[in-house]
Amino acid sequence: MAIDAVRTYLKQWNRDQDILEFDQSSATVALAAEALGIEPGRIAKTLAFRSEDGAVIVVAAGDAKIDNSKFKSTFGFKARMLSAEDTLEQTGHAVGGVCPFALVESVPVYLDDSLKRFETVYPACGSSNSAIELNCEELHMMSAAKGWVDVCKL
Repeated sequence: MAIDAVRTYLKQWNRDQDILEFDQSSATVALAAEALGIEPGRIAKTLAFRSEDGAVIVVAAGDAKIDNSKFKSTFGFKARMLSAEDTLEQTGHAVGGVCPFALVESVPVYLDDSLKRFETVYPACGSSNSAIELNCEELHMMSAAKGWVDVCKL
């Protein structure tokens, strides 16, 4: 199960016990915000895109949308989401629980500037009913992000 892989992965920072699990689904931004009782923007949604080399992940604020021209300017290709099947295959996480942790392939992870508005954000943890609270520095370190990008609009 992907959440177990994430738990093992986060153990290296002693954060494995900080994973929150809910009785209800947190598979969408709206459901996650409701489960946590927070504004949707603080949900760190993990988006998987098809790249020339397989996939690229962008983690963005829950209320942000990909700006196609910024995305293409930054990455050099059009923003096309992976299918649910390809997302599971290339990340190890099913849609609804995709996160930037414990990825099965060496998928590059980027964090969007839209997250920087918040003191802490909540990415999923490999299941459709989990999350963890992290500040942006922790998210950057624990996701092994390649860097910050500006590919979204609010």
